[in-house]
Amino acid sequence: MRNADERRGLEKERKRWEETTLKDALKVLPERRKEFLTTSSRTVKRLYTPLDIADKPSVDRLGAPGEFPFTRGIHPTMYRGRLWTMRMFAGYGSAEDTNERFKYLIAHGETGLSVAFDMPTLYGYDTDDAEAKGEFGTCGVAVSSLEDMKILFDGIDVGEVSTSMTINSPASVIWAMYLAMAEERGASWSTLRGTIQNDILKEYQAQKEWIFPPEPSMRLVVDTFEFGSAQVPQWNTISISGYHIREAGATAAQELAFTLANGMEYVRWGIDRGLAVDDFAPRLSFFFNAHNDLFEELAKYRAARRIWAREMRDTFGAKNPRSWLLRFHTQTAGVSLTAQQPEVNIVRTTVQALAAVLGGTQSLHTNAYDEAYQVPNEKAARIALRTQQILAHESGVANTVDPLGGSYFLEALTDELEEDAYRYFDRISGLGGVIPAIRKGFFQQEIANSAYRYQREIEDGERTIVGVNDFTVDEQSEVEPLRVSEASFRGQLERLRRIRRVRDAKKHARALDRLRAGCEGDENTMPLILDAVRAKATLGEICDVMREVFGVWEEPLLY
Repeated sequence: MRNADERRGLEKERKRWEETTLKDALKVLPERRKEFLTTSSRTVKRLYTPLDIADKPSVDRLGAPGEFPFTRGIHPTMYRGRLWTMRMFAGYGSAEDTNERFKYLIAHGETGLSVAFDMPTLYGYDTDDAEAKGEFGTCGVAVSSLEDMKILFDGIDVGEVSTSMTINSPASVIWAMYLAMAEERGASWSTLRGTIQNDILKEYQAQKEWIFPPEPSMRLVVDTFEFGSAQVPQWNTISISGYHIREAGATAAQELAFTLANGMEYVRWGIDRGLAVDDFAPRLSFFFNAHNDLFEELAKYRAARRIWAREMRDTFGAKNPRSWLLRFHTQTAGVSLTAQQPEVNIVRTTVQALAAVLGGTQSLHTNAYDEAYQVPNEKAARIALRTQQILAHESGVANTVDPLGGSYFLEALTDELEEDAYRYFDRISGLGGVIPAIRKGFFQQEIANSAYRYQREIEDGERTIVGVNDFTVDEQSEVEPLRVSEASFRGQLERLRRIRRVRDAKKHARALDRLRAGCEGDENTMPLILDAVRAKATLGEICDVMREVFGVWEEPLLY
C-alpha cells in the first residue's frame, strides 16, 4: 500500500518515460501490433510498474512460502527439499501392454505412475460389450476386472509407488479394484498413496464422459471421501480437474474459476453428508493445465492457491492448515500440440512445463511430441520425461522458491485472475449453484464461446500458431505409429470369458444384489462395490447395476 506522495511520484515518473524515451523509440521502431494478448485473449500492457499493484496490501496477498495464503507455494522450501513427482500419463492396449510401459518409464526415472484408461473403461463398459466395439485400448488401457488390475501392476510395489488414475464416473469401482489388488498382495491400505480423479462435475461441463445424473454421481464421490478418510488415509479421493475444462477451450480465468467452484461444491456435499471438513479436505487435490502463455499460467496457479486457502478457512471454517492447501498436479496442454511439424511440440511442452514448475506444482506430466497422432511411442515418452529431468537438474529453476514472485507483471496478473474468478463465482451463485448452472448450460456455453473466439483469432491471422498458420513447411510427418495388437484384444476377451466361467456364481449374484439394495438406499456404496469386485464382478456388471438404479444422464439440448 503506497501513500499519496509515493503514488504521485510513480505516476510522474511513468508519464516522463512515456513522453520522452518511449515516444522517441516508437518513432524509430513502431510496435509489432496494436494489442498484445495472452493465450486467453487477455490484453497485456506495455509496461507494468509498482502502480499496478500499489493499492494491494502485498503482505496479506503474498505471504511467505508455506504460510497462508500460500500464494508463493505450499511448502517453505519447495523443490529445494523435494522435487515434484514426475508422473507420466500412460496406458494403451491390454493390462500387459501398459504394465510393460510402466516398467519402462520407472526404469528411465519416473517417480509416480499415472494410468490412462480406454474409452469403454471410462464409460463403465467391459471390453466385450457391444458399446465398446472398436475402442479397445486405443486411448488408454482396458480394465474390465480385478484380474486386469492385478496384471496392470504386476511386479510393481504398490505400497511404495504413488499411483494416479484418471477415471471419473466409474472411479469408485476402479479404486475398489486397486484396493482389492493391494489387499491380495498383503499391502496395507494405510500405506497406499495415490489419487483417483473422481471429478464428475467437470465431465458435465467439459469432458462429457459421464454415466449417471449429477446427484447420484455426487453421492458416489462423497462415498469415496467418507470411506477414504477412514480406511485409506494417504489417498487423494478426488483430483478436481481444470485440465479438461481448459482442453475444451476455456480461458485461464474460466479454468481457474470453474475448477475452484467445483471444488467448493464438493466440500459442500461432504459437509452436508455430515463429514467434518478437516477430516476430508486435506485429501482433496487439484489438476490444472499448463498452456503456452508462461506468465498467465503462473498467475493462475498462484491465484488458485490464494483463493482456495481463503475460502477453506473463512467460508468453510476449516481449522487444520492442511485443509487450506491447494495441492495440484499439472499436465502440459494436449490441445496445443500440432500434427504439423510435431517435433516442435517438444518446445511447446518445455515452455508449459516451465510454467508448471515456476508455479509450484506438486507433480507433472509432460506430453509427448507425437500425441497429436496417437498414444506416445517409447521414444517420444522418454523425451517428454527427459524434459522434466532437464528442468529439475540443469535449468536452475528448482533452486529457489517462487523465483518470479514480486514481479509487477506477475502480481498484477495474479490479482486480475483472482478478481475474474470471484466474478464467475457470483454468476454461478446467481444461477443457483454449480449443478443448476450445469443444467442451464452455463459452463458449456461459456467454454464454447471462448473456444470459438480462440479459433477465429487463429483463422483470421490475429494469433500465430507456428507450423499451422505461419512458418509452415511442405513435408510428411515421420511419427512412428504405435498400434494395439489383435493378440492383446483376443487375450482380453479370453480373460473375461474365463472369469465369468470359473467364478462362484452364487457369491457373484449375492454381491450384486447387495450393491443394488445399497444403491437404492443411502448406505455408503464403497464396501458393497469392494465385495462385488472380490466376487469377481466386472466393471460393466457393477456399473449396469448402478445404471439400473440411478439412470443415465442425457445432456440438455442447448441452442
